[in-house]
Amino acid sequence: MAPIKVAVLPLVKKDGLPELARKILEELKWDLATTYDEKDAVGRRYRRQDALGTPYCLTIDHKSLEDQTITLRDRNSMKQERLAIGSIKKLLLERVSISNLLKSI
Repeated sequence: MAPIKVAVLPLVKKDGLPELARKILEELKWDLATTYDEKDAVGRRYRRQDALGTPYCLTIDHKSLEDQTITLRDRNSMKQERLAIGSIKKLLLERVSISNLLKSI
């Protein structure tokens, strides 16, 4: 089992993206082992989190500021989906719970 379940990654270190990313981090960190990373290009950050075993990465980009959605990337499937910020916590808690349940069987 991965020690960190979710990585929050602002696309760039400006334009209000780090502030929104940290707000999301604050919301998630109480229920999920969460980390924040803004160093290097987003592709390198994905690879770094993959190496650590982090199952989910949340990418905050300029569209996030416009429509309050973020990109959720699943490490195992490499699938990326755009989701509303308000729904992400519940979805991640469900996915992590199911993943933990399957591993214990």
